[in-house]
Amino acid sequence: MGGRSGNAQGNGSGRLSDKKKLRTGTKLVEAGRREEWTGPVVNPPVWRASTHLYANEAERKAAQGNNVDGQFYYGRRGAPTQWSLCEALTEIEPGAFGTILYPSGTAAIVQALMAVLRPGDVLLVTDNAYEPSRTIASGILKRFGVEPRFFDPMDVAGFPDVFCDRTKAVLFECPGSLTMEVQDVPALTAIAREKGAVSLVDNTWAGPLGFPALERGCDITIMSLTKHVSGHSDVMMGSATARDERLYRRLRRTAQQMGTIVSPDDAALMLRGLRTMEVRLQRETASALTLARWLRERDEVAHVLCPLLDGSPGHDIWARDFTGGCGLFSFVLKGRTSEQRAAFIDALDLFGIGYSWGGFESLVIPFDPADIRTATPWPPAGWAVDEHLGIRLSIGLEDPEDLIADLDQAFTAMGTA
Repeated sequence: MGGRSGNAQGNGSGRLSDKKKLRTGTKLVEAGRREEWTGPVVNPPVWRASTHLYANEAERKAAQGNNVDGQFYYGRRGAPTQWSLCEALTEIEPGAFGTILYPSGTAAIVQALMAVLRPGDVLLVTDNAYEPSRTIASGILKRFGVEPRFFDPMDVAGFPDVFCDRTKAVLFECPGSLTMEVQDVPALTAIAREKGAVSLVDNTWAGPLGFPALERGCDITIMSLTKHVSGHSDVMMGSATARDERLYRRLRRTAQQMGTIVSPDDAALMLRGLRTMEVRLQRETASALTLARWLRERDEVAHVLCPLLDGSPGHDIWARDFTGGCGLFSFVLKGRTSEQRAAFIDALDLFGIGYSWGGFESLVIPFDPADIRTATPWPPAGWAVDEHLGIRLSIGLEDPEDLIADLDQAFTAMGTA
């Protein structure tokens, strides 16, 4: 599944060029709503079908060789519900050719990497990557003959030296979803292109509304749609969007050969979440900045890791390259124990303890990246040795003053632990 809108069959010609001129909120409302897919209703219906029927043998043969979205063939190639979501994601991603859907964000990462790598290749992975990404590189890809090498994403000057003649791809994550480092993606991807490597980025934090990754030099941008696109913590999915037809075809071929398909019911839920994504992100981002400013003044906090926050690490690059953010950020405790951190987390009432982010509800998890990093230290140089216990917050749609009150009482509980 995937495909540029222009690949789809139907009478929607001319609409895409008009949509390119629309602003973000309007695009999110209009994207993927082709008349031939929606009919007389607002949303594309949920097409549940494994078998597509043909009027005659000639029609079946014609469909067999026409592997594009909009062409009915078999349920594994999707139907209007999935095609609509693919087209919508392509339309909101500046510079995109086409999008492929996967059953989770992790599935999107592994299959996108498998599409561009072969046995004997070297894959460079940012050292601040999401732990499942590290596991993919050191696990299944290594078993299939790909050599993973981890690099410091903040060392632009030293980046050319980590390449060799077998380096074929680089996986970025910007910012890091735990420690929030903001890399100079345009500079790093320019080096990767000079070296002949494909640049892939996990762009789940900001998504295309906050970081136009393809326009910043990446070749493939990956999202866990489970987060911001869904927005309701009730469905899982991932996507990979390519800047050109060649890479898109490699993504599509790999996904089809692996039998990848997403449920039309899940695609319909994602389309529902997509329509309100901008307003949710605006609210979550504003609330996150309010909480980050409040946390910066707390004596218990050594560092606030929030690219949105003036003076926070990476803020200058964020302000230069990003057009928005989200509700996900972290902070580091000052001089506290693991037991005290656990007491703080356990005392929270409005923050659920759980992974993921981007839902309507606020979440919290602890993190200790020292155990998984191999190319960069934790804590970073210049931090005190007792400044290493991290806490990540995902800010939802609750009133920020209520969240601040909850954090305040949790700090009190931590102090008595």
